[in-house]
Amino acid sequence: MDVHLRDLRYFVAVAEELSFTRAAAERLSISQPALSKQIRQLETRLRTELFDRSDGTVSLTAAGEALLPHARKMLAEWADAAASVGEAAAASQQTVWIGLHTRAGHALVHAVAADVEARLPGWRAEFRQVGGTDPAAGLADGGVDVAIAWLPVPGGAGLSARVITTEDRWVSLPAGHRLAGRTTIVFADLHDEPFIALPAAAGPMREFWLALDQRGSPPVVAGEAATAEELFDAVAAGIGIALLSEGNTDVYRRDDVVHRRVVDLPPCELAALWRSGDRRSAVRVVVDACERAAAGRAPDQHE
Repeated sequence: MDVHLRDLRYFVAVAEELSFTRAAAERLSISQPALSKQIRQLETRLRTELFDRSDGTVSLTAAGEALLPHARKMLAEWADAAASVGEAAAASQQTVWIGLHTRAGHALVHAVAADVEARLPGWRAEFRQVGGTDPAAGLADGGVDVAIAWLPVPGGAGLSARVITTEDRWVSLPAGHRLAGRTTIVFADLHDEPFIALPAAAGPMREFWLALDQRGSPPVVAGEAATAEELFDAVAAGIGIALLSEGNTDVYRRDDVVHRRVVDLPPCELAALWRSGDRRSAVRVVVDACERAAAGRAPDQHE
């Protein structure tokens, strides 16, 4: 009988929230049916029910109560083990990996890399672009050490964040769109437009870029895109429109797409993310470097 860490993580989330819906949406960024299926499979492997689902409520059974402290301990021990392995690997390779949700501007990438090399002689920063299906930009599976990503990220993911810049939200339109001739746009003019959305796995980040908080009714979602390239191809084809950050209007310039400022939406926040339990000095250096690069400050070896 093999039980995966993912199954234990799902179990702990439901046990702590006592709600499949909250655990799925707020902590795990998966659908509620998928979460229920995984818990059922875990119960099948263990040959016992872990949750009492009667009367419309969720509570732990005696078996679930017995499993919870062990599951928490195993997850904590694995996190410690992964951090130790990462620290040993980074020390031997002298490389820190930085995840990106979108293609960052050359100036930002160059500034972060130069700052890391200045403050950690002999080290180098490597960058990895991660699709929109991973709201943690590679941190959850250990593929990167630090991520530069747009907030929000799922709560309960064990991540810390430092906002490094704030930008206005703009909209991308096909070049022939009825609003393309305007210099600025109000969100009311976009409310009923079909949108290209991030995949459901992106969780709260998908909701933010659909501007759910500013809507009185659900958006019209005409399609989904896991990468920026897929998104702008869909916009150019006239399938839908999409919100983006002001900085990305320069990174993703195309002849068949126009970008316009949306004047009445709250801004977006770009953050440096890291695993909360990761206390390696190299991680702190990278986070500081991201903040300085976003502010346009030069690297300082003496800080």
